[in-house]
Amino acid sequence: MRTYLDCLPCFVRQTLEAVRFVTDDEAVHAEVLREILRAAGEMDLHMAPPAMGQHIHRLIRQVTGNADPYREVKQRFNRLALDLYPDLARRVAAADDPLETALRLAIAGNIIDFGVSASVDEQAVAETMERALRDPLVGSVETLRQAAIEADDVLYLADNAGEIVFDRVLIETLDQTLDADRLAVGVKSEPVINDATAEDAEAAGLAGRWEILENGSDAPGTLLETCSPAFRDRFAAADLVIAKGQGNYETLSEAPRPVFFVLMAKCPVIAGHLGCEVGSLIVRQGAGT
Repeated sequence: MRTYLDCLPCFVRQTLEAVRFVTDDEAVHAEVLREILRAAGEMDLHMAPPAMGQHIHRLIRQVTGNADPYREVKQRFNRLALDLYPDLARRVAAADDPLETALRLAIAGNIIDFGVSASVDEQAVAETMERALRDPLVGSVETLRQAAIEADDVLYLADNAGEIVFDRVLIETLDQTLDADRLAVGVKSEPVINDATAEDAEAAGLAGRWEILENGSDAPGTLLETCSPAFRDRFAAADLVIAKGQGNYETLSEAPRPVFFVLMAKCPVIAGHLGCEVGSLIVRQGAGT
């Protein structure tokens, strides 16, 4: 997915929210914002929006000397989600269609996205869970179910910390649906915003049960050109790739292979690209290129 003009104000918002999150020093705020305004003005709009997100957050880490500005936020939402996990698992076990319910709850977890909003809190998560259980899904659960049944090698691309616990419920349900020889969970190799890393996968209870595959990148989403050769090989070889969240949709919607996207459309640009309303719950297979 390319960058749209409406993405540019969002880059400015994200920059200010992120740098203010890290430091109160207004001189640093100004330094970072001026650089991002310059970079946005020169950006190739054919690039995916997370390419600028990578630049924004690398710059903030460099200027402030803070290698993981969202570490405490990630730990907080991992704890919150783990407290919710027994209820999530109970809801899935009691459902008439456990896979659909697990998908809905995984999408609800997608609200924990500090790239879109720095004001996410426990109440927002709880309200989103209830809405996700009743709102219509855009896409086909059955198409994903059949693809899972037929797959021998599955790659699940996680999105954010906290959210990855919601993903765990879906991964556990998928594991009961499919007869795969391999299931790997893809995470970032380096911190960026509140995206999930191997540390978050371990905190969520995924490590030791499934392979945790670091992608070699610090870009939000999955910018394949910034990922390691080993990750790109696995991405190409997997029978089924499930990509979670907006960043993965932005970076993989034109990927060289079909990908299943599971997300909440949280901004007008994404909703417009998907042809849905803001807030829609998406389970959709991309066509690949």
